[in-house]
Amino acid sequence: MANRKLRMGMVGGGQGAFIGAVHRIAARMDGLIDLVCGAFSSDPAKSKATGESLFLPAERVYGSFEEMMEREAALPADQRMDFVSIVTPNHLHFAPAKLALERGFHVVLDKPMTFNLQEALELEKIVKQSGLLLCLTHTYTGYPMVKEARQVVLSGRLGRIRKVYVEYPQGWLSEHIEGGENKQANWRTDPGKSGMAGCMGDIGTHAFNLAEYVTGLKVIRLCAQINTVVPGRKLDDDGAVLLEFDNGATGVLMASQIAAGEENCLKIRVYGEKGGLEWKQDEANSLWLKWLHEPAQLLRTGGPGLSSYAQHNTRVPAGHPEGYLEAFANLYRNFALTLQARLQGTKPQPEWLDFPGVEEGVRGMRFIERVIESGKTDKKWVEL
Repeated sequence: MANRKLRMGMVGGGQGAFIGAVHRIAARMDGLIDLVCGAFSSDPAKSKATGESLFLPAERVYGSFEEMMEREAALPADQRMDFVSIVTPNHLHFAPAKLALERGFHVVLDKPMTFNLQEALELEKIVKQSGLLLCLTHTYTGYPMVKEARQVVLSGRLGRIRKVYVEYPQGWLSEHIEGGENKQANWRTDPGKSGMAGCMGDIGTHAFNLAEYVTGLKVIRLCAQINTVVPGRKLDDDGAVLLEFDNGATGVLMASQIAAGEENCLKIRVYGEKGGLEWKQDEANSLWLKWLHEPAQLLRTGGPGLSSYAQHNTRVPAGHPEGYLEAFANLYRNFALTLQARLQGTKPQPEWLDFPGVEEGVRGMRFIERVIESGKTDKKWVEL
């Protein structure tokens, strides 16, 4: 098959949606992907209006994801979409992902993967049976220095990992703003759309995923305190979790959306026998290595001596800041390069395969379920 751009469809992401626009920017950043069709809203008129604003042909803008999957599957192979990006609220992830896989389309899916663990396990089976690719957009694993942090740990330079601290404080839900014009607040605090968790499902899963990604370890037990601080809120907006990893290391995870004045202050620290590391999103180009018997060392994006994983996901020369959109785009690029290799019958490079998938999605949903279970019981420690 000739080398060509991949054709992407989108479910969700209509006018006024935040994350859909981010996905579209990320997908087109490297020139590997074209948006060719979409079902952008459950309201056909809104879907049509969004398609027009994106300059898509009217016949490729659909009134429902069901219509989109059926009609795209009926198109000739050289015209139909190659994969679909699903950017709806949590409760609308499973059905379009399932139908896409059943119709032979690869999937990019926003996190958390599904509405509940049962859906996640079913989707995992479908992915494995289909043999198709699924990319879960845990954005923060796309940063070059997060990838470098993982390679530092996996190389053994820090020795056996002993302690992990990961935190994600936000302040945007410090007041009761749901019920008004803020669409993000409305669905993220609604149990019928977000699921059993609010803060822990929205950003706690990012912190959990980052801890497991950077360390290469798996959480096996946890103990959680879950809080709903703002009066009248239906889901958690704050919490802390003690973690136990499969190598015996312990950790602490904090996630809060009522940390007044904070933006998206994601941070991770990992400590081993010989040293530690620290990365935080508001200084995303920097990775600190801290040694037991040597001076601390600052690594910078684009600098010398970094791993091939960091280099592959770096786009500009050192000193030029790369941020959230580039990290998001790295997930799309790695997914696209892997898919192109599959379509051409070639073997993808190891760096291309470094994107979250269905396994991370299932673990994220299991984390949510166990955190809420632990938060509601006096027993506290639960198996993951």
